[in-house]
Amino acid sequence: MMPAYVALLTWTDQGIRTVKETVKRSEAASAAAEKMNCKIRTILWTMGPYDAVAIIDAPNDQAASAFALGTGMQGNIRTLSMRAYEKEEFARILGGLP
Repeated sequence: MMPAYVALLTWTDQGIRTVKETVKRSEAASAAAEKMNCKIRTILWTMGPYDAVAIIDAPNDQAASAFALGTGMQGNIRTLSMRAYEKEEFARILGGLP
C-alpha cells in the first residue's frame, strides 16, 4: 500500500477563468500522476474555503511533492497537501508509543 495524501485545492485567477475545463484538467492530472508513479484516488469539488479535495497515493513524500509542484506550475490551482494515514498505518504508529 502506498502512502496517502490529502490535497486541498484552490483555484487561481487563471483557474477560475477557465473553470469550465476543470473536469478535463482533472483527467489530465490523473494521467500525469500515473506517469509519476502516483494515483489520484478521487477528486471532490467542494463549497467553502477550498474548491476541491483530492486523495492521492504516492510512493513517498518526494513523489507526492513533485506531483503537487508540477500540477501547480500549470497555474490553475494552489495546493495544500497533507500526509494521511490509513487505519492500519496509524495503529502501527500507536503501537510504537511508550
